[in-house]
Amino acid sequence: MELSRIFGIEGKCVAITGGAGVLCAEMAKGLAKQGAKISIIDYDVKRGADVCREIESAGGFAVPVQANILEKKAVEAAFDASVKAMGRVDVLINGAGGNKKEATCAMPSTFFDLDADAIRWVFDLNCLGTMLPSQVFGRHMAERGEGNIVNIASMNAFRPLTNIAAYSAAKAAIANFTQWLSVYMAQRHSPNIRVNAIAPGFFITQQNRFLLTDEKTGELTPRGKQVIGHTPMNRFGEPDDLVGTLIWLLSDASKFVTGVVVPVDGGFNAFSGV
Repeated sequence: MELSRIFGIEGKCVAITGGAGVLCAEMAKGLAKQGAKISIIDYDVKRGADVCREIESAGGFAVPVQANILEKKAVEAAFDASVKAMGRVDVLINGAGGNKKEATCAMPSTFFDLDADAIRWVFDLNCLGTMLPSQVFGRHMAERGEGNIVNIASMNAFRPLTNIAAYSAAKAAIANFTQWLSVYMAQRHSPNIRVNAIAPGFFITQQNRFLLTDEKTGELTPRGKQVIGHTPMNRFGEPDDLVGTLIWLLSDASKFVTGVVVPVDGGFNAFSGV
């Protein structure tokens, strides 16, 4: 089989939650360049519309859909809007997620003082925000007997990072849920429904920019230096570094791959520090 066919994703209909975020927007643009149709699902519909305009100006197809992914009825409405625009949904990318300052242990805060509501917020956004769309869009895939779900885990799923207790635990839960859902869908519904995850290493986003770089000078912070020192490729990831792995997971090139969490991390997870 020709490589262009093995890795081809042209015509696939892809829904991306958190699609207006830095990493997911780049994923959306990368998939659209390969001929996929995109539904950008985001709470911030203005930013989502901006991403869609950029995709369409490059000749792609994209539609913005506003939704609070923590409300099932809103997710169902987003699913209906996505199907109306694209005809079906072949792929769900659960990209929505994030952390909250009040759920971190950065000094002077300690683990013992973390706010329960902040911890709950982090778990809701990352875990519930992955499970609810998987229920709604997954039912569509189960009825069709085929589909593909890609979750976004994190390096924290492999190596919990200091200070971010709730986020690390939540992303570890995403990795576990990915494995669980892959087995459930294959055994209970169809072996042609695959569920995998990508675990990004360290990428500069709005969420972590000033944890890793100094706001005034642009130089690396002590934490940023630690990250680079433990990344054998000696750099932060660029958003488009995720696109190739994502295309592989969505294409027939990985048709016998399900239940895996793929690190895209410049070697961070492989390096012991010695």
